[in-house]
Amino acid sequence: LKKLSSETIDLILADINMPVMDGLKLVSLVRNNPSYKDIPIIIITTEGAKEDKERAMAIGANAYLAKPIQTQELIRMVSSFVGS
Repeated sequence: LKKLSSETIDLILADINMPVMDGLKLVSLVRNNPSYKDIPIIIITTEGAKEDKERAMAIGANAYLAKPIQTQELIRMVSSFVGS
């Protein structure tokens, strides 16, 4: 979150399982801040259950990829949010 206030961020890649703050909490905090609410967020995680994806999307993630991911799929997805 410190980076958001000090730099221009075009897109956030986050995992659900992160050490300091889980990715879902991060999505929630970003979406609840008017200054950052429009930044696209892609969740990349080992959590592939349908319920995990639905929860992430419901709180504001723009996309959800379960590992292992295909590099071309990630590139296509990032490009769709920030251009080529």
